[in-house]
Amino acid sequence: MGWWKETIAIVKKNDPAARSTLEILLTYPGVKALAAHQVSHFLWEHGFKLIARMHSQFWRFLTQIEIHPGAQIASGVFIDHGSGLVIGETAIVETGVLLYHGVTLGGTGKECGKRHPTVRRGALISAHSQLIGPIEIGEYAKVGASAVVLKDVPAGITVVGIPAKPTKSKGKE
Repeated sequence: MGWWKETIAIVKKNDPAARSTLEILLTYPGVKALAAHQVSHFLWEHGFKLIARMHSQFWRFLTQIEIHPGAQIASGVFIDHGSGLVIGETAIVETGVLLYHGVTLGGTGKECGKRHPTVRRGALISAHSQLIGPIEIGEYAKVGASAVVLKDVPAGITVVGIPAKPTKSKGKE
């Protein structure tokens, strides 16, 4: 499946307000930001770093979503609402991930190398969550709204709070 088809499919799957493909293409800032990122990332990977940064900043102005051109984002990612979302240079976001407004996939400082989160397949990152540093969010993990995540989250686990901690299951401490 192509990038556009996969992106439209995940929006329709996850947003009951999405009535048509045309509506998604015209009114969803997350889709526009992700499409623009495809161009910015291509430019970045081919050595046109300044042009890539300028292109990404133009789309940041239009969508209120900031995605560094160096970030690696798979097809089939859904940014819902999106305003205030930031994805840093060394972040990796796999297919099926849902990101809501105000999320930050940020670094902790000026260290070199990998310094932003990796979000694995199917994870859900709720509104205003802050994922900081070279941490990994496992497949199908969930991060609650406004959580601050500073450590790895295993696959299938839900974390909430500041700092983020796993939720307790019924009958377990």
